[in-house]
Amino acid sequence: MAKRDYYEVLGVDKSASADEIKKAYRKKAIQYHPDKNPGDKEAEEKFKEAAEAYEVLSNPEKRARYDQFGPEGVNGAGGFGGFSGEGMSMDDIFSMFGDIFGGRGGFGGFGGFGGRAQGGQRKFRGSDLRVKVKLTLKDIANGTTKKFKLKKYVPCSHCHGTGAEGNSGTETCPTCKGSGHILRTQQSIFGMMQTQSVCPQCNGEGKIIKNKCKECGGEGIVYGEEVVEVNIPAGVAEGMQLSMSGKGNAGKHNGVNGDLLIQIEEEPHPELIRDENDLVYNLLLNVPTAALGGSAEIPTIDGKVKVKIEPGTQPGKVLRLRGKGLPSVNGYGTGDLLVNISVYIPETLSKEEKAALEKMQDSDNFKPSVSIKEKIFRKFRNFFD
Repeated sequence: MAKRDYYEVLGVDKSASADEIKKAYRKKAIQYHPDKNPGDKEAEEKFKEAAEAYEVLSNPEKRARYDQFGPEGVNGAGGFGGFSGEGMSMDDIFSMFGDIFGGRGGFGGFGGFGGRAQGGQRKFRGSDLRVKVKLTLKDIANGTTKKFKLKKYVPCSHCHGTGAEGNSGTETCPTCKGSGHILRTQQSIFGMMQTQSVCPQCNGEGKIIKNKCKECGGEGIVYGEEVVEVNIPAGVAEGMQLSMSGKGNAGKHNGVNGDLLIQIEEEPHPELIRDENDLVYNLLLNVPTAALGGSAEIPTIDGKVKVKIEPGTQPGKVLRLRGKGLPSVNGYGTGDLLVNISVYIPETLSKEEKAALEKMQDSDNFKPSVSIKEKIFRKFRNFFD
């Protein structure tokens, strides 16, 4: 099912400021919060939809890509994906956006934004990693696989990510009694209000380590490296960002791994210019070939092809080689190769060349007709319209 426009989801204009977007998201989140709408699946989906829209529009880079490319600019293809409300747990939303309601604490009188929707124990999430990859037009046309050796945080092999030395394990946090959060009641102008915040002793986990691991100091993660193989789909473009879920830094205490974000950069082609999914080539003909006709070699992504040049070919004519462009990242069709024809006029002439041209100069056949003049004028006018 097609996604709704993110601006429409939050009820803001495309010119909305960051503060207006934040306020709009907070309003929607309060309206559709699961604690306020228990058992209401429709409200839950709208809650997720609002979180997805805010995740994109609150990030200047993602918002710019969304404005230019739509959802494809921020969501990957072929096994990649950005943030998506589909299949996403409430824990993910609360861990990412809980602080928008004031730290990681209270949310009025109906539940807090900790690591879990119902105020349960919290899991740490590792940070995302970002890499840049340069692609040739051939890589983009066919799709490619790239390997990266990443320096990142990985689970500690000594304690298997728990952060505890040996079999010492963990014990229930005495402050929050294992819940991961603490409740506070205070008087306000609306009456008694209850707020919920993350337990400061266990950081929301509900448990504390008895004896910390000597290798990782109780963190459960150490600095290491991993080789990651990335499959990049055909049709990507400069500025697009793909993501691989779980390939970022490991989360502390066997928490949730961050993501690997892959920023796409294009290497300029020596002869072809990209225009969305089309490719453009400037073919420079000499005067005899343009007048008499012939053939010319045209570079494509897969090699050279020959095209026929009709006699009397005019500068500005465009030949279209269908299907010789780039595929759409969505898999819907392939662009064309547009051959823009220019005619080269030599700056210096030999005596023989000059004499030959002077003979042709007075020929009516070498004088542009009225229809040709009108055609050139229309092209000139359309260029400035």
